Amino acid sequence: MTAQIILASASPRRRELLGQIGIQYHVSPVNLDETPLPDEQPAVYVQRIAAEKSAAIRNNLLPVLAADTTVVLDDVIFGKPEDKHHALRMLRQLSGRTHQVYTAVSLRGLEHRQVLSATEVTFKKLSDQEIIAYWATGEPKDKAGAYAIQGLGAMFVETIKGSFSGVVGLPIFETVEILAKEGITIL
Repeated sequence: MTAQIILASASPRRRELLGQIGIQYHVSPVNLDETPLPDEQPAVYVQRIAAEKSAAIRNNLLPVLAADTTVVLDDVIFGKPEDKHHALRMLRQLSGRTHQVYTAVSLRGLEHRQVLSATEVTFKKLSDQEIIAYWATGEPKDKAGAYAIQGLGAMFVETIKGSFSGVVGLPIFETVEILAKEGITIL
């Protein structure tokens, strides 16, 4: 099948979600410095990174879709863990608390369109044994906030208010809406 968009991401989760709604895509990952700017608010940060990713692909034939996801607790951005110690610290901080997951989606086609998904996730109280055992699975190593809600990390989630797919990495509802504005329909 012919690609409908360029996906500016190497994320297997974003590819799965696009496949789930039947969007054909060509993958063209972008490597950027994703360091937050001084005093940058988390929602602004995630939108900036998504926009920079979509702008980094030069293509006049297909729309470019990019997304960025970050976990936020007390206005502090939790990116991907640097190492085991960092992951364990993040999970201990998330334990028994409600945090936000922001995912920004940026689409560049006839014009630039961007949406932001904000979801509240509440973790149960985690024991050190659970945190260490979870790290040992390997799942937290490359995930924002050191967990994957679509994997074993789901067992820590007490409640979720918002977009499950947004926490995974691509909010389907919002993505379908901006794709439709670009003339790409699902049904």
